[in-house]
Amino acid sequence: MLGLTSFGGPVAHLGYFREEYVRRRQWIDERSYADSVALCQFLPGPASSQVGIGIGYRRGGIPGAVLAWLGFTLPSALALALFAYLCQGWDVTDAGWIHGLKLAAVAIVAQAVWGMGKSLAPNGGRAAIAIVTCAATLLVGSALGQIVLIAAAGLVGMIYYKDISDTDSTTATSSPAPHARLAAGCLFLFFGLLVILPVLRNMFASPWLAIFDSFYRSGALVFGGGHVMLPLLEKEVVPAGWMTEAQFLAGYGATQAIPGPLSTFAAYLGFMIHGWGGAAVATIAIFLPAFLLVMGALPFWDVLRRQSQVKAALTGVNAAVVGILLAALYDPVWVSAVRGPEDFALALALFGALVFWQLPPWTVVAAAAAGGMLFTLY
Repeated sequence: MLGLTSFGGPVAHLGYFREEYVRRRQWIDERSYADSVALCQFLPGPASSQVGIGIGYRRGGIPGAVLAWLGFTLPSALALALFAYLCQGWDVTDAGWIHGLKLAAVAIVAQAVWGMGKSLAPNGGRAAIAIVTCAATLLVGSALGQIVLIAAAGLVGMIYYKDISDTDSTTATSSPAPHARLAAGCLFLFFGLLVILPVLRNMFASPWLAIFDSFYRSGALVFGGGHVMLPLLEKEVVPAGWMTEAQFLAGYGATQAIPGPLSTFAAYLGFMIHGWGGAAVATIAIFLPAFLLVMGALPFWDVLRRQSQVKAALTGVNAAVVGILLAALYDPVWVSAVRGPEDFALALALFGALVFWQLPPWTVVAAAAAGGMLFTLY
């Protein structure tokens, strides 16, 4: 049911989870839920999906984790794959409603930069990390370069924020966690796939390996949730010739109008690359790191989160995430969508509707599509 009704992005999803699983069903207590949220905020990947996977595991083991993921992910993944199927039958490059969805993407990414900047880069030092990362991302322009910048920001964080205070007093709970052997196996598989997939992709000219590698890496190396996957995914799929920027941004805009996790954007991209099979492979690949990290980190989390060096590194990484998303706001989102003053005016109105009037994202996307169609009439 949550996969059909949970509009509003990762923060809203966490609220839905708390209402459903803590208050209504009482499957998990408040402290255990807070512990799960803290862990998934620390890990790379889609935080809300990881929390759902963790709750599913605590309730029903590995089958429970898989069923929780399917229930939350499948509705939006199917909807986006169907949207891609419809788009493939049309020449949508110059369609007015597609241009409107691209302007919706401008407003939505700007909202993400606005909110994340206030929380993750609130002072001069972290703002400097974000600005330098943004500039370097625009100059380097590759997925590998972004990964290097994130690692460098983590190193800077370890040096300059090593004295960060520990205000988290939450203790470990009695909720079940994977055995240490299973957890270690999950972590070994997580890192092993990061290393071996690019090697196999270069050895074998398989489109399935290429899709799996690109989407697995995008899901494994991004902090900050679905919005931050945008630049990495764009660098993976557009330069490879799998789709145009217009098709990419149209799918991203459509993703905002449906419930469920933002990472199901992979289903749209996978379908555009290789049909229904591509949608399935891309969706599994982008969420697999979330599974492996949650299962691998649960037994060790209570110790890890109290390590000052880990927290300091994460402080730098989170600031870098803001910079990478800001770079994506400029290229490809802004440069491909805003072509004149009327586009800027509509994007600004959409941004205001999201940030200041707090309208639901799906209504903003619908208004953007309608505005784009109106622009084609004169």
